[in-house]
Amino acid sequence: MIVVAGEALIDLVPLTPGDALAPMAPVRGGGPYNTAVALGRLGADVAFCSRVSTDAFGEALVRGLREERVGVAQVQRGPEPTTLAVASVGADGSAAYTFHAEGSADRLFAVPAPFPSTVRALSFGTCSLVLEPGASAYEEVMRREAGRGVFIALDPNIRAGLIPDADAYRARFRSWLPYVSLLKLSEEDAQWLGSDVGAWLAAGPAAVVVTRGGQGLTVFTRDGREISVPGVDVEVADTIGAGDTVNAALLHALAERGLLSAEDLAVLPDGTWAQVLAFAARAAAVTCSRAGSEPPYSNEL
Repeated sequence: MIVVAGEALIDLVPLTPGDALAPMAPVRGGGPYNTAVALGRLGADVAFCSRVSTDAFGEALVRGLREERVGVAQVQRGPEPTTLAVASVGADGSAAYTFHAEGSADRLFAVPAPFPSTVRALSFGTCSLVLEPGASAYEEVMRREAGRGVFIALDPNIRAGLIPDADAYRARFRSWLPYVSLLKLSEEDAQWLGSDVGAWLAAGPAAVVVTRGGQGLTVFTRDGREISVPGVDVEVADTIGAGDTVNAALLHALAERGLLSAEDLAVLPDGTWAQVLAFAARAAAVTCSRAGSEPPYSNEL
């Protein structure tokens, strides 16, 4: 089983891209939530670990997980409101967000009991690793489960507006790397973090995958290899959830091949990496062709 840990929230997406005053549609979202849904649609054995509100939005979020066959036994519930993310979509489909997260349910996530031995991988990222006190709880889970031999995937998915002290966050990010097996991030995230791939690999991950938008994906390995695949041409509706789909597709492709270990990633042949990356590129292209985060089902790939 793959467990995705992190926030679930509601994206408010403008019905007319580029018009800040256009009517907005509420859409289930949050990077980890989108990743879990994408894994469910691909047919993975997946569960979600978070704290979700008991309000109407929270009920819709949990219902969405169940509909996509995502396990919810690790979902904590609370009366606090659901976080809202207001999306601004540019004419090219790119999205930026402002967040309304003060006192929301996902910030009060508490450390759960150790996961069962059937859990093979844990995925972390986005707001849940920034907003306290939940961020420290997720970090504790990451360190604990990595120490038990669980494969850790990390997508920092930087939301700079939520980070009050950039240098402190960058230092904290570096402190996670010894526990991480697979680091995935966008070119923009890599630039914001201000370090180089070689330094990250030396700190812990067996591989770093960098997404380059329509230009495709590149993986950098600890032994110095660099393997790239092109993007898939598609008419872009928006990019919401594209990176989360990449997370899911990478984990699913590796799990299907029995490769969810740092040791396996370190020796993965170039051809296998190319297959895994190409699968992720195809999946992300489908998501980009649809409004909002609507990742593909396995039969669409």
